[in-house]
Amino acid sequence: MDKLRTAVVGAGKMGEIHARVYSELPQSNLVVIVDVDADKAKRLAKKHRCESAQNVTELIGKVDAVTISAPTTEHFSLAKPLIEAGIAVLIEKPLAADVNQARDIVALARKTGCLVAVGHSERCNPVVQAMKRLQIEPKFIEAARISPYPFRSTDIGVVLDIMIHDIDIILSLAASKVVKVDAVGIGVIDPNNEDICNARIVFENGCVANVTASRLALKTERKVRVFSRQAYLSVDYFKKTGVVIKAAPNIDLVEKIRQLKKSGTFALLTAGWQDLLHRETLDVDDREPLRLEQEAFLRAVADKSLRPEVIAEEGLAAMECAAMILESMKQHKWE
Repeated sequence: MDKLRTAVVGAGKMGEIHARVYSELPQSNLVVIVDVDADKAKRLAKKHRCESAQNVTELIGKVDAVTISAPTTEHFSLAKPLIEAGIAVLIEKPLAADVNQARDIVALARKTGCLVAVGHSERCNPVVQAMKRLQIEPKFIEAARISPYPFRSTDIGVVLDIMIHDIDIILSLAASKVVKVDAVGIGVIDPNNEDICNARIVFENGCVANVTASRLALKTERKVRVFSRQAYLSVDYFKKTGVVIKAAPNIDLVEKIRQLKKSGTFALLTAGWQDLLHRETLDVDDREPLRLEQEAFLRAVADKSLRPEVIAEEGLAAMECAAMILESMKQHKWE
């Protein structure tokens, strides 16, 4: 397969990572780094022995695929000329600064037939990939994503900054329409941008999700628990570990406990619940999520019958759910 000519827009922290991955992938030929700051673009371009530019219009005719890793407020204006030129684009999460811009991107992609992917790289986290392989139908999902203040992405609040990851994963797991959202949150560093948020999302199929995000914590934690008829999962994105308790091997457990209770010889207070349960360690393939994301994107660019990990419509769905959370949060002001 011929190498695809690639470019990265944005020479910040995430842009550096995307550029490194593109430079390492055998199907990619990284040709341009774009940033409004010419010095930053030149420094990163020099590192990867490629060209630099200050405007995305300079990419037209030079590249086949572009990753946009610039501030969220600039996503739409940067993506628009590229999509109109038919250049495949992967836009870092969130898809856009607001739902209207996200809808415009999706509409433009449909009109031009251009491939637009969204960088919800957590979908490529090994534990999420392992969950997907189990094909479970969740009834209750509990997610928590907390961390110390990152001193980046200060143009958006915690919902669009980090909760959006869990929103996307929850939507993909629930596979149903959102019918109700209740949320509460508060901005501490900047009153106009929430730093803490908790939301309860109810789906049409009866699934309920409780999701918490904070960027004011003392530690980093990224965990999710999923309850379904088939299994219970407890996974840690950060440690890339997980435990599965499947229903089938434990189907007789309750009856067994009842019989032991009737016997009168079963010491309930000394019984070990974990010892009674049949548990499995989640089979995790530990590969770099961003690399998997970029590989899927480039495969979809090269072969139109394939799709990237997260398509524009899914990025829009996450944005629409996030908008519902933000609106509910406004209705539950603390003051």
